[in-house]
Amino acid sequence: MSRLILYLPLWPAFFLLTAACRSSRPTGVFEPKNTPEAPVYADLANWAAHPEKTDAADQTPCPDMPDRQQTAGVDVFFLYPTSYYGLRRKPVNWNASTDDTAVNARTDSAAILHQATIFNQVGRVYAPRYRQAHLNAFFSRDKKSAEQALEVAYTDASAAFGHYMRYWNKGRPFIIAAHSQGGYLGMRLIRDFIENTPLEKQLVAAYLVGWPVKRDFFQKIQPCETPEQTGCFCSWRTWERKSGLKKAPERDVVCTNPLTWNTREGVYAPKSLNRGAILGTFCVVFPQLSDAEVHAGFLLSSKPKFPGSIFFRRKNYHIGDLNLYYYNVQENVRARVEAFLR
Repeated sequence: MSRLILYLPLWPAFFLLTAACRSSRPTGVFEPKNTPEAPVYADLANWAAHPEKTDAADQTPCPDMPDRQQTAGVDVFFLYPTSYYGLRRKPVNWNASTDDTAVNARTDSAAILHQATIFNQVGRVYAPRYRQAHLNAFFSRDKKSAEQALEVAYTDASAAFGHYMRYWNKGRPFIIAAHSQGGYLGMRLIRDFIENTPLEKQLVAAYLVGWPVKRDFFQKIQPCETPEQTGCFCSWRTWERKSGLKKAPERDVVCTNPLTWNTREGVYAPKSLNRGAILGTFCVVFPQLSDAEVHAGFLLSSKPKFPGSIFFRRKNYHIGDLNLYYYNVQENVRARVEAFLR
């Protein structure tokens, strides 16, 4: 499991991550009776992003880059990372309520704005709110409660996907995009509802980022090995280069290089290939910020330099898995969509 599930923009990550470390823990063991009420996905309020409402996924980093969702030929089903950590609040449930305004605000201002917007140039973005597992579920020694909390989150993700397919998809090609806790939910969703079904023919590609996906997790769906390959999946977890080289190898885990779009190990991709990162300030683009190299199941990156980066001491760059390569991911999504539609 990834050791940092919370998504936050890299700047000012130093201060925000310090606050996150003071997060409250769920009270007691998981109790079904304490689980928040399941969301009704016919209600657009239970979607963080939806083509029929105005939301953060409609934004673009540059004024001359319009939101193209209304004319897009494909859909994007986006599962966001953890934004529930119950900061200084007790009692704390194992799962967030989809009515929690503080959690929703964090979700919308971070993951929806800084991640889901990658996809609005080529697809209509659907991002369901779900009863996400608390951040502590990924650190707790109470593995049973953690698994039960994640199962609640998955119940919502699968219900939302079912509702989307039943009422809004109408046979359109789609992309599964997800990060961190969302990546865990997304890979299960593909295996349970897409692989080996007629829906497999509609899958353009999957971006299952920030979660370890083993090579044998799917029966048929393979890792992407070329930039225009379709019906495949990409996955990576980013670490600072020197620290990543010291980690125990996980060679059974897929790692995609988001600058070359293959899984070849030891092939260095220089910063010159990085088209631009989007960090804390959404309208500021950082070109050629990070390099990339696949090594033993992880993606290695040299420490990026940006205003305030001197304070950023973490070696796990999980929070920047997508944002460090924002424009490369956006360009690649466009390439796969064009190849699929051809």
